Amino acid sequence: MTTAPTPVPTPAATEKLSGGHGVSGTATPAPGSHAKRRAPRGGSWLATLPLFVFFAIAFGLPAVAIAIGAFTVSNDAETGAGTFTTANLSDSVSGAYWTALVSSVKLSAITALIGTLVGLPIAQAVVTSRFRMLREAVLTASGVLANFGGLPLAFAFVATLGNAGELTKLFHLTDHGWTLYSFTGLTVAYLYFLIPLMVLTITPALDGLRVQWREAAQNNRATSLQYWRHVALPILLPSLLGGFVLLFGSAFAAYATAAAMVGATVPLISRQIADALSGNVLVGQGNLALALSLDMIIVAVLVMAVYLPLQRRSARWLS
Repeated sequence: MTTAPTPVPTPAATEKLSGGHGVSGTATPAPGSHAKRRAPRGGSWLATLPLFVFFAIAFGLPAVAIAIGAFTVSNDAETGAGTFTTANLSDSVSGAYWTALVSSVKLSAITALIGTLVGLPIAQAVVTSRFRMLREAVLTASGVLANFGGLPLAFAFVATLGNAGELTKLFHLTDHGWTLYSFTGLTVAYLYFLIPLMVLTITPALDGLRVQWREAAQNNRATSLQYWRHVALPILLPSLLGGFVLLFGSAFAAYATAAAMVGATVPLISRQIADALSGNVLVGQGNLALALSLDMIIVAVLVMAVYLPLQRRSARWLS
């Protein structure tokens, strides 16, 4: 007994099934196809116009003012006339100003590195936790602590770890050489808000790691250390570097905490700018303060130049 072959639909039959009504075998385009083709192309940039306007006003104008002022010296105090000079920049990278710049970069790099190394395992524990309340509590606390700085943070550390602080007296820390009003003490204070900031920064990237990658590594008899070394960390490296840059910038620009806690004990570029603007050391050093600010911008641009090329790699894997 033979079975009749299944008829193959002809193009005309396919046209009828798909709803076409053409005479010469051409199907009628689906509704909305012309709308997609005729989508406006020139008006999409209007949505970004407010962003560019805000960027130009909030960042462009101050940057231009800093660049002009850094290469200008005032000749007349009444008219404000000035001439072009490079003396401000040369002074900003010499003597006590250079020492303050190096100290700020060193403090920011150390605190950012420690914050990155400590924040990553904390964020990983939060992401892999089965308790949703724990995750929400840690992320909420991190959001609060990441914005807790300035004078309140300085007062809290002075009352806790100062020379007469509670923990200092309880554990006799001064007998072991501890002092809050030093480079080490300022590092501990900065880590108080940098570690929570790193937890908030790296958590979305950890959420982007797919379970299939770990399962594939386990199927190939890879240990957890090998998985992190050859799979997870290479993918997370741009995000980790981005978090490092964010922490570096936060520590590099911090002023109130250091000013209230250590004063001039630890030389920092932010305090040098404040002293130059207020005339605490020399009067009429406003242009020198702008040159110091330009040095900070240059350092930030150099750090960002390392991060941006790696960001595309992270986005490609985690998308």
